Amino acid sequence: MSNTTNPSRTEESDYEWQCVTDEAACAARDGAGALVFDNRMWLLGGWNPSDKTHFPQICNSEVWSSEDGARWRLETLSAPWEGRHTAGYVVHDGQMWIVGGDCNQGHYQNDVWRSGDGVAWELMNDDVPWGGRALHHTVAFKNRIWVMGGQSMPAYAPAPEVFHNDVWSTADGVTWEKILDHAPWSPRGMIGGSVVLHDRLWLLGGGTYDTPHIPTREFHNEVWSTADGAHWQRHADAPWTPRQYHDVAVFDDKMWVLEGYARDSGNRNDVWFSADGTNWQEVPQTPWAPRHAASVFVYADALWMVAGNNMTPDVWKLTRR
Repeated sequence: MSNTTNPSRTEESDYEWQCVTDEAACAARDGAGALVFDNRMWLLGGWNPSDKTHFPQICNSEVWSSEDGARWRLETLSAPWEGRHTAGYVVHDGQMWIVGGDCNQGHYQNDVWRSGDGVAWELMNDDVPWGGRALHHTVAFKNRIWVMGGQSMPAYAPAPEVFHNDVWSTADGVTWEKILDHAPWSPRGMIGGSVVLHDRLWLLGGGTYDTPHIPTREFHNEVWSTADGAHWQRHADAPWTPRQYHDVAVFDDKMWVLEGYARDSGNRNDVWFSADGTNWQEVPQTPWAPRHAASVFVYADALWMVAGNNMTPDVWKLTRR
């Protein structure tokens, strides 16, 4: 089935979900980069170890784009950056950027790439000073790229066991400045997308991955924000379940938290929004399957949900009624 219409309406919500397609041309994946650029949605890389055809090294370096969510065009089968997922993905200085990566190939991807068309990619830095980490949170804010948190993953790639709550920024991807050694929030990462609202950068939830010496993951539902990357304000413990591998976005002048993975419930399909970070409201009766590490876009007056750990190439969009 494809190009279907399956609205989910409730009397309690100002928003509704519609299934655009459940068989997009791009194979199922999670952790793929999701960027809106040049009036298109762009899907970068992703992870699916059970699909050896499209993901021969667990992750791939495919680049797809779409202008309607139903039809996806393969821009390049193999970009010059090594296949990855859950990396940093931002639009900055008129280009799409990939910042760092994962460690699924037995090493850390400490590189930074940019592209103006999704086909030709330029290597900006092959050894960032904050390297040796994965699962970091990356945001474009005030004409700079920001990297914060993340951790080493010694079970996958050699490195000292470290959980980060530092903050770094760059204007060009080449020269990086450490803003904080230790932010007031505890070490965390595992957040997809980004939220910049009210001229502030927001950190919503997140967590840590288990390691050989610390086998228990951390899950958070705290809401933090900053106007400069150095001074942080804690706003609330949100009513949504503490989670990691969720996605965040700004849509309809509100910040959004979607899906993710929680300690007791596993994959989730709840959707929450807030205009101020303190008062949150849930969109009821989410029609799509629980998942984490989806690809979320804000595009064409809608909030889009694409694929994720449900491992189905489905595409959904949320609009205001």
